[in-house]
Amino acid sequence: MKSLLKTQREKKGLLIREVAQYLGVDAALVSKFESGNRRPTRKQVIALSSVLDIPQDVLLTAWLKEIILNEVENESVALQALQAAEEDIKYRINSRNKLSYPSEIKSLLSEIDLLKKEVDKHRHMDSYRIAQALELEYTYESNRIEGNTLTLKETDLVVNEGLTISGKSMREHLEAINHKDAVEYIKFLVDKNSEMNEQAVLTVHNLILRGIDVSNAGKYRHVQVMIKGSRHVPPQPYMVAKFMEDFFIWFQQFRTVIHPLVLAAEVHERLVTIHPFIDGNGRTSRLLMNLILLKHGYVIANLKGDSESRLAYYNALEKAQTNGDKSDFIKLIAQTELNSINRYLSVIKGQA
Repeated sequence: MKSLLKTQREKKGLLIREVAQYLGVDAALVSKFESGNRRPTRKQVIALSSVLDIPQDVLLTAWLKEIILNEVENESVALQALQAAEEDIKYRINSRNKLSYPSEIKSLLSEIDLLKKEVDKHRHMDSYRIAQALELEYTYESNRIEGNTLTLKETDLVVNEGLTISGKSMREHLEAINHKDAVEYIKFLVDKNSEMNEQAVLTVHNLILRGIDVSNAGKYRHVQVMIKGSRHVPPQPYMVAKFMEDFFIWFQQFRTVIHPLVLAAEVHERLVTIHPFIDGNGRTSRLLMNLILLKHGYVIANLKGDSESRLAYYNALEKAQTNGDKSDFIKLIAQTELNSINRYLSVIKGQA
C-alpha cells in the first residue's frame, strides 16, 4: 500500500503537507504511511482514497492485506489458517445473501430480475432519443415531488430548448437544468464503472443546488433542520460527518452482499434519513439510488410526483425512519422499478 499512496499522490501533483491537511494530521505521519513505518486507521484509509482518487475497495484491500500479513506471515500454519478464514467468510457472505424479505418483496425481486434479462436482450434497440425521453420524465417527476410546478412539456422546453417559461420562477428553471446535468453525471460514473463514494455524493448535490444555493451546494449542513410534515428529526449538524462516514462504511460492507435493488433502496433511505444537506436531500438520494440501479444493469426507477404517489412515498419513508421497518419502502422502490422496466420495454418494443 505504501508505494500506491506515494505513486498516486505524486501523480496527482499533491504535496505531503496537502494530503496531511486534508486528513487533519501532521505531515510526518503521512510520510510514515508512505514509507510503511506507520499504518493508517480505517477512517484514514477512506479519507486517503478520497483525496488521492483511489477506489475505496482497492485501498482497503491493500490495507487489510498488510494487516493480515503482519499477523500471520511468520506462522507455520499461515496458509491453512487463511484457507479456513476464507471458507468462513464465504459462509457468512452467503448467509447474509439469504437475508429474509417478506414474500411480496421476494416475488417482486424475482419478477424484476426476469424482466431485466429481457431488457438485456433488447439493449441493442436502445437509442439516444429513448434515453432522453425517459430521463426527461425522471427529471420532471423527481422535481415534481419537491414541489416544482413545471409541466413535462415545460421541462422539455427548459432543458432541451433553453427556453424560459413565463410565470415560472428562476429556481424552477434551474432545478430542471441542474437535475438533467446530475443525471448525465451519474451516467458518466456508470460508464467509468465508478463506485459511489463521498466525492460522488457531494458532486451530485453540488449539481442539484448549482446557482440556487451556492454557499451550501456540495457541502454538509452546519445547522439543525426539520422535515416538514414528518416526525423524524435528522441528526444534529455536528453528527452529520460521523453519520456519513458510517454510511460509506456500511455501503462498502454490503454493496456486493445484498440484492442491488434492496441496496439502492437502502442507499436512498439511509441518505435521506441522515439528511446531510440543508436542501436537495430528496433529489440527491433518488439520483444515488438510480446510480446503483444503473450500475447493476437496471433502469431508472422513476418515482411519481402526483399527490397520491408522493403521499405513499413519504409514508413509506416515515415508517422506515420512525419505526425502523423498511419493508414498505423497499416494496415501493421495487414496484417502481418494476413499473419502470415495463415502461422501458414497452417503448423499446414499440420502436421495433
